[in-house]
Amino acid sequence: MIMMQQTIITQCKNKKGTGIKMNLRKDANHIIESALRQVMPDEAVIQALNGKNFSTGNLYLIAAGKAAWQMAKTAASILGDRLESGVCITKYGHVKGAIPKVSCYEAGHPVPDDHSFAGTRAALDLAGGLKKEDTVIFLLSGGGSALFEKPLLPGEELADITKQLLACGADITEINIIRKRLSAVKGGRFAQFCAPAKVFSIVLSDIIGDPLDMIASGPAYPDSSTCAQALAIAEKYHLKLSSRAGNLLQEETPKELDNVETVITGSVKNLCRAAARTCESLGYQAVILTDQLCCEAKEAGSFLSSIAKSHQDASHSIAFLAGGETIVHLRGTGTGGRNQELALAAAPGISGLTDTAIFSIGSDGTDGPTDAAGGYCDTRTKDLLASMGIDIYQTLENNDAYTALEKTGGLIKTGATGTNVNDVAVLLIKR
Repeated sequence: MIMMQQTIITQCKNKKGTGIKMNLRKDANHIIESALRQVMPDEAVIQALNGKNFSTGNLYLIAAGKAAWQMAKTAASILGDRLESGVCITKYGHVKGAIPKVSCYEAGHPVPDDHSFAGTRAALDLAGGLKKEDTVIFLLSGGGSALFEKPLLPGEELADITKQLLACGADITEINIIRKRLSAVKGGRFAQFCAPAKVFSIVLSDIIGDPLDMIASGPAYPDSSTCAQALAIAEKYHLKLSSRAGNLLQEETPKELDNVETVITGSVKNLCRAAARTCESLGYQAVILTDQLCCEAKEAGSFLSSIAKSHQDASHSIAFLAGGETIVHLRGTGTGGRNQELALAAAPGISGLTDTAIFSIGSDGTDGPTDAAGGYCDTRTKDLLASMGIDIYQTLENNDAYTALEKTGGLIKTGATGTNVNDVAVLLIKR
């Protein structure tokens, strides 16, 4: 499943002192592949549908998010002839084949595009005019905020607001509070649209703490956020809004829904635990520092390198893990993503240490607008880049981690994984 680039360390494997580093990269690759395999959504969907008795009415399936295709494929195989029809909307490159009775759409992320709107129109056409005895099985995963969208503004204006929020470093909860009020399907409005039909919602969480009204902006869950919060966020980040957008931020979202049953099936906690189990199988003592990491990516990388320094006298192998979702302030014109920035930011701090590496990945297989899932750095990365005339701090200031990691072989490429449960960063100290 995982296609790793060779590192420069691999090319130098016969030189003295590189054997452990080769083992570190091998360990990192194994941890990534094993952990991702353990958090695939297939089993979660199977468990959620196990024992469910949809005895009356017609069954319809709508899936939205980065893991939508994988979830829809599993659900469709379980439902078989019971399924009337379905719609699946996922990110470009994430559809892996046809699904019987399900129309699949690929669309834009993190900024919605015309294909997002077209897929959502198809889903609404399917869900409109249903009867009370009918059921919509709604499979939701991270990325649904962009992929599942019927905007109450022109698409170009919605895209501009989304870009503003991403560029200023707003966190996912803040972004979704704004998105809900600019959409006809978010913040519980999709479930309202499906009424009187029932909605059985299976949710794969990509937000710290698993707040159901925030995952993919909560299309089928009562909204706990308020207009006052939305207006405060707009003021905090000095968003440039039209009068129409400003008015929409003052329109309240549904606070009660009586036609929805929700099951949450996976989260970053599962990802951290899966990675920790794999670390232990490789002989590391695994320590999960947090599954609620939420800070600037560069700060997280620096923090992990500080931990590495504090444990250089360890007599046994240790792995420190941190799961969650960091943020990036876009100040430069380079290419990268939050996981690549985290890894590269750790490189100066671990430079010269003994047998130490740090890597970070996005579980969906994409990190920012790149083809990489994340990045890997070890104790030689800083010197390797310096020998090429590349300054890490300038690179980070230009948000160009991808270019630097590509030169050191530090890019981690998995392709689309079929799941989406946040990110995990791992510090390896091998003894």
